[in-house]
Amino acid sequence: MHYVVHCLDRPNSVEKRLAHYEAHKAYLVKPSVKIVISGPLVADDETTMIGSCFIVEAESLAEVEAFNLEDPFRKVDLWEQISIRPFIKRMDNRS
Repeated sequence: MHYVVHCLDRPNSVEKRLAHYEAHKAYLVKPSVKIVISGPLVADDETTMIGSCFIVEAESLAEVEAFNLEDPFRKVDLWEQISIRPFIKRMDNRS
């Protein structure tokens, strides 16, 4: 099953995000779920990072929740809002 993980940073957290960015990227190198696609969410200026979005493949919601709990961004309480939802992929135009 696919899942969407949508996380919004706490206000004014760019410095905190950047301080833990390398640890976050290192965590994603060997994830406990299959990451289909991921990247930062940005503000309307299309530059300032304000959150994270993942589409992952996993056996269960519990597996995705466990993956999210271990993310360094989660451990330093960067994210103010976290939403994890099952996702039915209908189209995939990536080659």
